[in-house]
Amino acid sequence: MDRINAIRKQITSVDISKMKRAQERLDALIKPRGSLGKLEEIAKLIVAITGKENPVLRKKIIFTFAADHGVVKEGVSAFPQAVTGQMVYNFLSGGAGINVLARHVGARVVVADLGVASDLKPDKRLIIKKINYGTKNMAEGPAMTRDEALRSIEVGIEIFEEEFKNGVDIVGIGEMGIGNTTAASAITASFTNMPLAQLTGRGTGLNDKELENKIRVIEKALAVNKPDAKDPIDVLAKVGGFEIGGLTGLILAACARKIPVVIDGFISSSAALIAYCLEPKTKEYMIAAHASVENGHIFVLNHIGLKPIFDLELRLGEGTGAALAMGIIDASLKIMTEMATFKGAQVSERAP
Repeated sequence: MDRINAIRKQITSVDISKMKRAQERLDALIKPRGSLGKLEEIAKLIVAITGKENPVLRKKIIFTFAADHGVVKEGVSAFPQAVTGQMVYNFLSGGAGINVLARHVGARVVVADLGVASDLKPDKRLIIKKINYGTKNMAEGPAMTRDEALRSIEVGIEIFEEEFKNGVDIVGIGEMGIGNTTAASAITASFTNMPLAQLTGRGTGLNDKELENKIRVIEKALAVNKPDAKDPIDVLAKVGGFEIGGLTGLILAACARKIPVVIDGFISSSAALIAYCLEPKTKEYMIAAHASVENGHIFVLNHIGLKPIFDLELRLGEGTGAALAMGIIDASLKIMTEMATFKGAQVSERAP
């Protein structure tokens, strides 16, 4: 916990004065004031986060963390647990959705095994920081021990710090873990107190009967474990996942280094929710990529106070939405730094 607390103390508020100067620059560009809407807001935010007047996002990384969940024994997923490990191999071979979209925006994908339920083949492209072979069944007791929860956060910090040595301009977070929408729903319910029937979605494509079972399983998990919303580590330990804990740590570490964090969908946002509850200033560094089809996602974003950039009805995870959002974020900065000004282009400004 000492390392986590040390990182939390390093997180400071973004530089609002830089945001004001960025606004002045945007207002001088050859366009009606505010006509590029959210693009202008995003550009100002990146300036405030980084403290740089002309930020350039050369080194983009999508972190995709994988781990399994013992709660799949309760029939909460339409896919078998083995898919988690199989998809990790797809990430490494470059054929998954996240690989395609990351290449599209010039981002690198960093894949890590934090708790896949099987031993994966060693690969120089795979970071193996396995905390355990999947979590326990949270419908019967805590998903993990408190020490494991703390370790998962610390591992996320370690992975980010190692990558930071080689330079990072912006990060996106994604995940892979069969059963993890169940964990995300339980985490969201713990912090927001919203009815499970409203925030629990179909995950990998459950039918009505399977969805009803999923809701019952989460209700049972919350009743058995009684996670304490005043203690985010307790919530993570009782009903979370190793990949969620890892992403929580990564968010904290990135914020401490003043790096923008692009949040993907529901599961990634549940990690953002834990990070926010551990240190509210993390919100200032977060950018919500999109509004997921998963019911609970909007409740998480509302609780933190984030507005998604777009809504394309995505629900794949992996960091796919974060990758797409990076392209828009990049565009916002290029507008600010490459577009001509009224004075420079000798274009008449608005009449008094």
